[in-house]
Amino acid sequence: MEQRNNYKHPKMSIENRAKQFAPFSALKGLPKELSAMEKITVPRPELSEDMEEELNRTLSLLKPGDMATVIYFSGDEYIKVTGMTARIDVNCRILQIVEKKIPFDDIYSIEIC
Repeated sequence: MEQRNNYKHPKMSIENRAKQFAPFSALKGLPKELSAMEKITVPRPELSEDMEEELNRTLSLLKPGDMATVIYFSGDEYIKVTGMTARIDVNCRILQIVEKKIPFDDIYSIEIC
């Protein structure tokens, strides 16, 4: 088998060869916009008196260092966080789970683990 040494084009560098296989997106930002459209927005819930009493009771039992799972409302969605209770500030009405500060008014449910 004979090898040809007379190429019509100069040899391409490895860097340029790699560029031709780089990902290409004709519609930049489309995946981000589509995922935003998939997000279901919900209105802020109104808690019943019984639910508020249960939350207050659970908050009164919660101590720094306890593991807890909190579901809270943020923006237009529910977020669930589980972690160690770092701080409970009754005056500022803030519960801190690890580094996440959650206003009491945004809490939907708490479960002490």
